[in-house]
Amino acid sequence: MTRPTRTPADAPGAAQRKALAARAAAYPTIALVLQGGGALGAYQCGVYEGLHDAGLRPNWLAGTSIGAINAAIIAGNAPEHRVERLHEFWDTICEPGGALSWPATAVRAALAAFPQTPELKSGAASLAALAALWQGQRGFFEARALSPFLQADGSDGATSFYDPAPLRATLERLVDFDRINGDASVRLTVGTVEVVTGNVRYFDSRTTRIGPQHVMASGALPPAFPAVNIEGCDYWDGGLVSNTPLEYLLDQWPRKDTLALQVDVWSARGQRPASMMDVLERMKDVQYSSRTRAATRHVARTQQLRTALTDLIQRLPDGKVPDELRDAFAPWLDDRVFNIVHLIYQAKPHEEQFKDYAFGRIAMREHWHAGLHDTGLTLHHPHFFDLPDRHKGFAVHDVHHLTREHAQT
Repeated sequence: MTRPTRTPADAPGAAQRKALAARAAAYPTIALVLQGGGALGAYQCGVYEGLHDAGLRPNWLAGTSIGAINAAIIAGNAPEHRVERLHEFWDTICEPGGALSWPATAVRAALAAFPQTPELKSGAASLAALAALWQGQRGFFEARALSPFLQADGSDGATSFYDPAPLRATLERLVDFDRINGDASVRLTVGTVEVVTGNVRYFDSRTTRIGPQHVMASGALPPAFPAVNIEGCDYWDGGLVSNTPLEYLLDQWPRKDTLALQVDVWSARGQRPASMMDVLERMKDVQYSSRTRAATRHVARTQQLRTALTDLIQRLPDGKVPDELRDAFAPWLDDRVFNIVHLIYQAKPHEEQFKDYAFGRIAMREHWHAGLHDTGLTLHHPHFFDLPDRHKGFAVHDVHHLTREHAQT
């Protein structure tokens, strides 16, 4: 296939790579945090490719749903093979599934011959979404032959419309799970929710031997897919409760200075809806982006509390915490810092509420290129990667927010 291409503005130069490497070296933890968002996950791959080309190597991959799949592919391959494996995965799943895939393939090939206008892209996305609903995606999921309403209660077929078995085979082919579990220099975390309790659970390679079932559980969005049973408990897609695993990273102890590259495929900002389709799209944007804002507010409040407590203790007569309270106060008195760099996909005007399951190649290339482009813009601001002031304890950067601020001045 034709791979997404970058403009000169997207490609990092030698000076950018050198400046980024010097700043990144100051962080013991460099985390890549990936949201769920189905077909929009190609944006995350563009971001990763841009970071990879700039020489930045995350040592903690955390994701939910499609973000968990992308994270597993990155963590489960040697650095020199990661981008190629991501391309291989998306080249696979952007093909229609099922025995009757040729009509959708033929239509897509015909559309590719025409100029890629917004109207054509919108039409192609609509057809891709319909194809996904009708027959599934190759190497990802297949439509079940029988309706869930005609199957025995309690079975996977009775609780889901699609069979995700092809995804297991794809993961086993593209991801080296022995590498994930045996390489201490790279950490993988995937977010799920327990079906019975409704509680979020993160499976972390530091404490759990990760396998394909954990990644599939993170992407088991009902009612499309069945729950995944792991050691007697059923799990669904973590995005049902928290689509952004950033809070999990921020709550870990002991803390380390952390550069968190938060890649969002749903933007909290958007236009006022003018139609019912706009309403449905905006609902998804708000629902699935909100946890990023909550996590950012959480780290800001926590760091402000740490700073206030440190100042208060320094004013005590002996300038220290009483011995009997030392352990209780320890998590609140470290001087570790968090730097959150946001890369947020900006939906195109021609996209609609089905953009997360329009797995067509045209949309995939557009999303991937947007990730490359936004990463290039971000790398043009090397100060984004500076260690935050330890007295403040955190920093948050977003190149699109910076652009909006400049536009208003």
